[in-house]
Parts: sequence; structure tokens; C-alpha cells
Amino acid sequence: MAQAKPSGECRPRGRPQLRSDEETRRIVFDAARNAFAVDGYAATSTEELARRSGISTKTLYRLFPGKAALFEAMCADRLEQLLSAVDLQGSDEVDIETGLRAALLACADLALDPEVVALQRMVLQESAAFPELAANFYNNGISRTVRTLAGWLRVQVKRKRIAIDDAEEVAGMLIGMVASAPQRAAIYGGMPLPSRKQIERRVQTCASLFLDGCRAA
Repeated sequence: MAQAKPSGECRPRGRPQLRSDEETRRIVFDAARNAFAVDGYAATSTEELARRSGISTKTLYRLFPGKAALFEAMCADRLEQLLSAVDLQGSDEVDIETGLRAALLACADLALDPEVVALQRMVLQESAAFPELAANFYNNGISRTVRTLAGWLRVQVKRKRIAIDDAEEVAGMLIGMVASAPQRAAIYGGMPLPSRKQIERRVQTCASLFLDGCRAA
């Protein structure tokens, strides 16, 4: 006669989890980036995102409350990866022009990253119907990049390498000089993004123009 199992012993129910939630989020982010870029935000349903990710809609909603939350998390994740790679720490071992070129190049790499430009194109297309998309993209990307460069500029002011009054205003101007024209050409004119050599040349020109007017005496 078979003995009953002890009451404290529980049999696992359902299939075991094959991957972590973090791994699943990465898969969803990849699927969402592609779907949003190809079909647009409005035309992409949560059901389609779940299908492309190979998960149920129940799992998708467990990870993200809705499509807007997914988009915000996707943007924040990608921009966080890019921003974490940006090293804008000032160094006493390099001259101000070398340091500024390195800082501007890091910002240009972020602003002109093909994925970032594709996201910006999509946000512009959808912003009238979904204004929260534009706000999220600005707060998670553009504004953070400006604040990061502004912090680097403040360090240079303290070291008496440059003389400026408003670091955030100047940071916005510098990023605009480096990236705005190539971004607009790609988004509105369908032009290819600049090559690495072209970006470096643009950065060098912008750094020289800035320092000719702001280098500390």
C-alpha cells in the first residue's frame, strides 16, 4: 500500500521558469525596438510585442503595466547603457582642448547612435498623439546628456581652465553644435549619419570654436 506524502512536502506546479525576468525584459526590449522602429508606436499592440518576444500577454503585463511603461523602460535601459559608457571625468593630465574633444565625442556618440536617432524619429512621429513619449525621451536621454556634460564643464571651471556662467546652458549649446545638424539631416532629410571621421572632425571644430571664446585667461 502506497504511503501518503508528508503534508509539508509540496509538488511544484506548472513548468519551471526557464529564464530570469531580467533576461525576458531584454528579449522584450529587443522585440519592441524593432517593432516600434518598423511599425510605429501606435500600430504596435501589446499582443504583437508578446508574440515577437515568445511570451504570453500575461507575462508581458506582469513585467510592464502597459505599452507606455514598456516604451519608457526600453528607452531608459538603452540610454543608460550608452550613458554608462560615457566617461566625462576631467583629468589634470590632459590639456583642456584634448579633454573637451573627448567629452564632446562621447556626447556625439550617444546623440548620433543609430538606435537613438531611430527612437527620436519615432518619438517625433508619434508625439502629437502620445505626448508622454516625447517627455520620457527628453527626460531619460536629452536632459541627462546635457546634465552630464554640464557636470564635466563645472569641474573645468573649478580648475580655472574655462570661464562660463551657466554650465547647463553651455552644455546644451555644445551638444547642439556637435549633433543637431547631423540629427536633423538624418531624421528629416533621410541623409546617412556621419562617419566616425566626420564626427571627430566636427568635434574638433566645435571644441576649437568654444575654447577660442571661453578659455580662462
